[in-house]
Amino acid sequence: MENDSARVGEKFQRLVEIMAKLRGPEGCPWDREQTFDSIKPYLLEEAYELMDAIDARDWPAVADELGDLLLQSVFFAQMAAEQGRFTIEAALDAINGKLIRRHPHVFAGASAHTPDEVKKRWDEIKADEKRGKGERPGGLLAGVSRTAPALVEAQQLSSKAAAVGFDWQHAGQVIDKLHEELDELAEARRLASPELLENELGDVLFVVVNLARFLKVDAEQALRRANAKFRKRFGHIEESLAASGRALPEASLGEMEALWQEAKQKP
Repeated sequence: MENDSARVGEKFQRLVEIMAKLRGPEGCPWDREQTFDSIKPYLLEEAYELMDAIDARDWPAVADELGDLLLQSVFFAQMAAEQGRFTIEAALDAINGKLIRRHPHVFAGASAHTPDEVKKRWDEIKADEKRGKGERPGGLLAGVSRTAPALVEAQQLSSKAAAVGFDWQHAGQVIDKLHEELDELAEARRLASPELLENELGDVLFVVVNLARFLKVDAEQALRRANAKFRKRFGHIEESLAASGRALPEASLGEMEALWQEAKQKP
């Protein structure tokens, strides 16, 4: 085990050294010109590619994408080191310390027997850390990122509100609320108001996210899987038409629907 840890440390150090060389005077022109802002889109891209690999249960791809995501952390840390702000060691110290502090039931003899107890204690410790840094306490929802994907943000917002009792009692009530919002959306359609339509559709989506939370389903992941399913079934339509020498615009809606139903029968 000790040898394994040493090898991991050596490989991580090698990555840090490679990144430093790429950013150095004799390094890569593209890498040298990157900034914190220019790299941000790649961070998101790599995270989503990792999620795709996990969804596909493609383990070699998961390993590959994890490496790409790890590179982003090292890239940011290298740029920070060049500016004298912090080093990769500081980032590692920060996460190691945070994990130990926020798991007292593992490292400090405290007790937590359920995931909910762990989450509650985690939030309490996080709040204590902010007070210790002199940060002004924000509202309950202040810790939810406004830059997260909208489905993720909605689920986090509603979860935090639910934690203090602002919630429905059971999923049936959420479904009733969904029907209510759909009726309001229908009324917005009747009035033909683009602004009202957007507002009411947003309300529908927010309630659907809450329904996912009640059903203990991650809304973001559920939609990603639905997207993947749509890609696969629509691809079947396209491939079937191509096999008969035809393109999508040449097929009727009825033909495409029949092929869609055919695709649904495939595993």
